[in-house]
Amino acid sequence: MFGIITPLAADSGGSSALGLLLPLVLMGAIFYFLLIRPQQRRQRSQRDLLQSLDVGDEVVTIGGLHGVIRRIDDETVTIEAAPGVDLKFLRGAIARKLVEEPEYQPSEDEEAGDQS
Repeated sequence: MFGIITPLAADSGGSSALGLLLPLVLMGAIFYFLLIRPQQRRQRSQRDLLQSLDVGDEVVTIGGLHGVIRRIDDETVTIEAAPGVDLKFLRGAIARKLVEEPEYQPSEDEEAGDQS
């Protein structure tokens, strides 16, 4: 009824430790380049942003509040959201700085070309 169970052959025809390890290494590399590295870049850029904050900068918080920085401490930032309305936030709550784009000033060559 029960036959003799033979063990599998020790040599399975090319299956080696390298064949088992290679997919794990490839998955590790994929995780690094698709998940870990971009997250580290975002953290670095956020840290650089928080260190570059200065009084008078126009900022947006993570909640979407626009305002101008009036005071900066080690951990907090006081933002003027409206005239006479000061709000205190943690530094980490600043999402980005608003940079005003300079108004377009046509060069003298462009002005001369328009008049011709």
